[in-house]
Amino acid sequence: MPVITIVSGIFCNKEAIVAGIQKKTGYPVIDDDAIVKKAHELSGVSEKSLQRAFTSKNSLFNNFTHEKERAIAWLKLAMAQVLEKDNLIIDGAAGLLVPKSITHVLRVLLIGDVAYRVQFASKEKKIVEKEANAQIKNHDENLSAFVNTIFKSNDPWADSLYDMVVPVDKTDDAKSVSLISDYLQSDVVKPTEESKKRALDFQLSAQVEVALAKEGHAADVFSRDGHVTLTINKNVLFLSRLEEELKTIAQKVPGVKSVDTQVGKGFYQTDIYRKYNFEMPSKILLVDDEREFVQTLSERLLMREMGSLVAYDGESALNLISKDDPEVMILDLNMPGIDGIEVLRRVKKSRPEIAVIILTGHGSEKDRETCLKLGAFAYLQKPVDIDVLSDTLKKANAAIKKNSTMKTKK
Repeated sequence: MPVITIVSGIFCNKEAIVAGIQKKTGYPVIDDDAIVKKAHELSGVSEKSLQRAFTSKNSLFNNFTHEKERAIAWLKLAMAQVLEKDNLIIDGAAGLLVPKSITHVLRVLLIGDVAYRVQFASKEKKIVEKEANAQIKNHDENLSAFVNTIFKSNDPWADSLYDMVVPVDKTDDAKSVSLISDYLQSDVVKPTEESKKRALDFQLSAQVEVALAKEGHAADVFSRDGHVTLTINKNVLFLSRLEEELKTIAQKVPGVKSVDTQVGKGFYQTDIYRKYNFEMPSKILLVDDEREFVQTLSERLLMREMGSLVAYDGESALNLISKDDPEVMILDLNMPGIDGIEVLRRVKKSRPEIAVIILTGHGSEKDRETCLKLGAFAYLQKPVDIDVLSDTLKKANAAIKKNSTMKTKK
């Protein structure tokens, strides 16, 4: 029997419809949280990072870390393993990861116009109109971003993504359940040998994507009967060298018979392809009001494969930390507004896992003692030798990885 994927706009009474289909079919329901949990178990990547793949808010460090691409690779593998079984209801955006070539999957979209959704939120959820509109906007933006990541299209409601679109504002729950259940009887969505082969293709593609992600790479992967095509979507100076590296990684995946590479449309854009080096810190926040100095420092770190963002004052740094996940902070002490010591104090109170390296040209021995007592990882004086700073950053990165591994084991 087939698998059903159900994608829905928020406030479209999805819960009742999914419950009705489950009752009628007896199929178990697997939602996005279950896919995320399975991906976490496979990868060790935090559930928070995996959940972020479904949102419109990419990490500001994503260009350096490929964090979203790595998350989606693991989510695909989790989904591919789930599809080893039939007779399932996959409830959520993760269902969009399933390729259209797998024809024993019935893809359903539940959607209604905004007026209906606002009315439903008010009547069924007791949510006021303003808040309902805000939640609808946020949910739609997140779904659009997820669709754009996978299909390079911003329209999550496109008919081409689904086999059945159910307008819930014009169809009652019982009729919606009946329409979907009746469609399951169609020969079009019954499992065939061809469709099962395509499910195996999906699993192999996901395994290759994960293998690439483990080595810090991100590329689009297509598989057909063991023959794999890798598409490079960002410009790179030494294309042939990258192609050989990607091929070498992919060829080691069991089941891969051959590997070809090609460049995609994104290859001709200005973005530069960067391999993520797991041994180097790539989520560094530089906080210093000396703009020329900190911009030059950022460029010099990038030459050493270390990605960084820049904040020119303490308040901006604290705002960024509240929205993103830097792992290391290089912090000046003397800045207008909130000074470095106060920034350090607040960071260590709210985000103690961030390694803070003080880099100052005006600090005293007393400042040094205060910073180390507050939890600074290191205290350095300007001007600093770039090799000394690089070595300190590597040590901070190693300490972060060690702490993360210990927490995972617990």
